[in-house]
Amino acid sequence: MAETTPGALKELALLFLRLGFTAFGGPAAHVAMMEEEVVHRRSWLSREKFLDLLGATNLIPGPNSTEMAIHIGYQRAGWAGLLTAGSCFILPATLIVAAIAWAYMQFGRLPQAAGLLYGVKPVVIAVVLQALWRLGKTAIKTPFLAAVGLAALLLSAAEVNELAVLFGIGALVGLVKGLTLSRDRNKALGALLVTASIPLSPAAAGAAAPFGLLLLFLFFLKVGSVLFGSGYVLLAFLRNDLVHRWGWMTEGQLLDAIAVGQFTPGPVFTTATFIGYVLGGAQGACAATLGIFLPAFFFVAISGPIVPRLRQWPVAGAILDGVNVASLALMAVVSWQLGRAALVDLTTVLLAAASLFLLERFRVNSAWLVTGGALLGLAAASLGIATGL
Repeated sequence: MAETTPGALKELALLFLRLGFTAFGGPAAHVAMMEEEVVHRRSWLSREKFLDLLGATNLIPGPNSTEMAIHIGYQRAGWAGLLTAGSCFILPATLIVAAIAWAYMQFGRLPQAAGLLYGVKPVVIAVVLQALWRLGKTAIKTPFLAAVGLAALLLSAAEVNELAVLFGIGALVGLVKGLTLSRDRNKALGALLVTASIPLSPAAAGAAAPFGLLLLFLFFLKVGSVLFGSGYVLLAFLRNDLVHRWGWMTEGQLLDAIAVGQFTPGPVFTTATFIGYVLGGAQGACAATLGIFLPAFFFVAISGPIVPRLRQWPVAGAILDGVNVASLALMAVVSWQLGRAALVDLTTVLLAAASLFLLERFRVNSAWLVTGGALLGLAAASLGIATGL
């Protein structure tokens, strides 16, 4: 962990504020952009260290890309960096979503974002592919890790629960390592049993209750504390409680809230900000945002100092290696799914290819490419070129 200095905190604040305004595309894209900035451009972390943090992030609940930002802040500037990086990554998206929520309440509909996404999504695909290539070269250290990574890829593509993939692959690699180091198989089996004992399903919601700011805060605190997985998992959580159990929102309002989280930059979990504003105005937005993101700071604070020590125990390090390759496999499957939605015609394919070329050949900053893609998308929309317009 680096020593806290005003210069380091300023660097963290400026970087993560910028990423908060330009990081479109969901957690896989956000992680790719962070890898480019903190490993490739600034050399704050080695690729091995970045992968270890990514693996640790996938083993705790909460928004993965936000937790990566918090981890990076802690590694760069200690506890002050932890708070600075996480807050600065969350703040831009929160302000943007709150503004959209205000307009939504005033005018009753969402702004049109199809043109923007038409140009941004192909760039995001290129950024993620570049990160996968670079991280994969570091993570796949042996033929065995390549084989388990392929197994994780196939399992994820078959829609096996992502937690089962992560913990299962990590436990398998740890077990094999333990068996090669010692004849005492109980140690390796113990690692497998501990890993397998992690609960894979979220806690059940409480009983029906009238709306209140404290209850809203506690609900999102619970969600941020137990939720693993993608935005679709978040949708299931919110739908079960807010729509069906408590009746606080309609199906249409919830789908609008999820859409806002998808087409705005920064963490997808700012969906909570939109919901909070719709239900309780500015105070509701603050309560929901604080509730859903607060656990991320807590989990990183308690897990961050442990990650370097895991490498000192060969079996724990092997488990982390397994989780790392499984994490990249999950990112690859997400990239494939995003690519099918993003590369819809020749224009988007050429935009993705050009972005990948500029990233690799000239090391153009991904933020500029995202901005350029957004402008091209808006121009295409104005000309009636963008698909769906």
